[in-house]
Amino acid sequence: MFYKKNHSQVNFFFLLTLTFIFYLYGKEWCSYLGIEWAIKYPKQFIFPLKIYISSFVKWLMNEAHFVIFSFKDLTRSISWIIEQPYQFILSLFAKGFYKGQGQEAQLILPPLSWIAVTTIITSLAIYTKDKVLVALVSLSFFYLAVFGQWNSAMITLSSIIIAVPIGVLLGLSLGIASYKSKIIEKIIRPVLSLMQTIPVFAYLVPILVMFGFGPVSALIATVIYAMPPMVHTTILALKGVDPQIKDFGLISGCTNRQLMWKVLIPSSKSTIMVGVNQVIMLSFNMVIIASMIGAGGLGYDVLTSLRKLDIGGGVESGLAIVILAVALDRLSQAYVRLRPESKSKNQSIFKKYGLLLICLAVMAATYLMGFVSEFIKSYPEELSVSTSVFWENSMRFINVNYYDLLESIKVFLLIFFLMPIKKFFIAIPWPWMVIIITITAWHYGKFKLSILTFLLLMFIVISGLWEKAMITIYLCGSSVIIACLIGIPLGIFAGLNKKADRILTAFVDTLQTLPSFVYLIPVVMLFRVGDFTAMIAVILYALAPAIRYTAHGIKNINKELIEASLISGCTPRQLLFKVRLPLALPEILLGINQTIMLALSMLVITALVGTRDLGQEVYIALTKADIGRGLVAGLCVAFIAIIADKIIVASSNRLKIKYGIM
Repeated sequence: MFYKKNHSQVNFFFLLTLTFIFYLYGKEWCSYLGIEWAIKYPKQFIFPLKIYISSFVKWLMNEAHFVIFSFKDLTRSISWIIEQPYQFILSLFAKGFYKGQGQEAQLILPPLSWIAVTTIITSLAIYTKDKVLVALVSLSFFYLAVFGQWNSAMITLSSIIIAVPIGVLLGLSLGIASYKSKIIEKIIRPVLSLMQTIPVFAYLVPILVMFGFGPVSALIATVIYAMPPMVHTTILALKGVDPQIKDFGLISGCTNRQLMWKVLIPSSKSTIMVGVNQVIMLSFNMVIIASMIGAGGLGYDVLTSLRKLDIGGGVESGLAIVILAVALDRLSQAYVRLRPESKSKNQSIFKKYGLLLICLAVMAATYLMGFVSEFIKSYPEELSVSTSVFWENSMRFINVNYYDLLESIKVFLLIFFLMPIKKFFIAIPWPWMVIIITITAWHYGKFKLSILTFLLLMFIVISGLWEKAMITIYLCGSSVIIACLIGIPLGIFAGLNKKADRILTAFVDTLQTLPSFVYLIPVVMLFRVGDFTAMIAVILYALAPAIRYTAHGIKNINKELIEASLISGCTPRQLLFKVRLPLALPEILLGINQTIMLALSMLVITALVGTRDLGQEVYIALTKADIGRGLVAGLCVAFIAIIADKIIVASSNRLKIKYGIM
């Protein structure tokens, strides 16, 4: 009778007990039974997929021909098409226009002055009629000039100006195509899911081989990384349009083209603009990573500082990226909320296009005055301020005065938290781990999910990367546990307290605008390289979803249920643990899911600080331009992410059905 009521819990504890036994005695049993292959997969049975992939790409680049042109000609043509607008924007904002090449090049026209660029960006903010935004944007760009980051920031901004429109247009086109055709949607959705789960470094290897080293390759990598959210948002936006609006368009005699561009797109503009905002932020997230294959600007400055352990320079450049990202993020969000104004036909040209005319006037004036005054042309270096010494002294002060405390925390967590988890995952025989995860998938998602999980796990096994995959899971799991222990209570607090919600929302928004590399700089300076450093960086990067989803789940519980619980005599503690948390659990699980996704993406970047997981495998492949090795390791990371995502989403859906939410 007890088993029938609690069979899930009994089965869970039974499997957990068996797993613990395998952890303690698995190696001894396998050695005794003569099945050492269950501990370490034999090298002779590893499928050399990475060799086949590398050989195929080599053939594609050197021998493949399509009618009258080769594949190499195609990639170089694409590179040339992207390079032309990029060079123009780069000349306009950062380098100026030259006649000739090399040492004989003569400057024809200087780049836009710092005053002109600041005026243009401020005008965009003024158009939103948000005074706080105007102050934020103008001060942000003034900061870049005063603190000596202007030139690098303009190179970065040039890349963003090119990458974002390409990502938006491609994403919008694919989203519209998916909306019109269910077949295209079925093809695109899994591809996009794979694109979002494959580590960024894995993109860089084939792009580097196909398009060469340089800023164009960095732009292409940025577009590929930043485009998927735009596709998803476009599909959701078009499907979310009120059917009555669509019917009115059809009744009015709209053609399919008119219906799309005159009715559906304008009606879903606000949602689509959210996708544009995501493209902007993901493009900034790629700034430092893209610098590894030729992108200059702030990302290159941060990467160089990180390699030289230049604390001050790294923090300065990192702060400049954050400030630029926050300014453009808030500006794009303001345009999402902006409502169209009705303009009178009798308005004067200045009233209609006043801001544009002011910008053109400032551009012309600063160009002319720049020939007379150096201050107008570029902010003088002698007036710039550097905070490099301040950051170096701050880090030195912390290391000198708090070294023992920081080191004791590090050693304690390494010995009593990280190392036991690492030993647990490495010690368990891989067949048992495959069985356990497959059974878990079957429990939540039944037959299809269990088969998918088994196949993806076996791909990791036969690729010979099982041990590195277990180290990846150990680092990801450790980071997610601590991120959830911090994030979920904060999310509960935000869900119950409006003031805390406002503060934590601002905190979470800031965390999500910071590029991933920025987290590495202070952590490396404080804790040096190793697994602990990687874990701290991952926690900081992946903390936001745990807070956001928990707060969302707590706030969106049906108020009638809360009132009924209070009438029934529930104490505040009972209300929280017996009502709010169980009902918010599906949302909390989705937050944990997103935390895992961010943790996995960050782990590839933390390979730079000495981890020995799949991220390091991808990074080594990048340094050696080994496409096969990078893609196989990247696919293994993606498959871990897909398994976690599918199982958690399935469990969340079961809970929603259980509590009548879905």
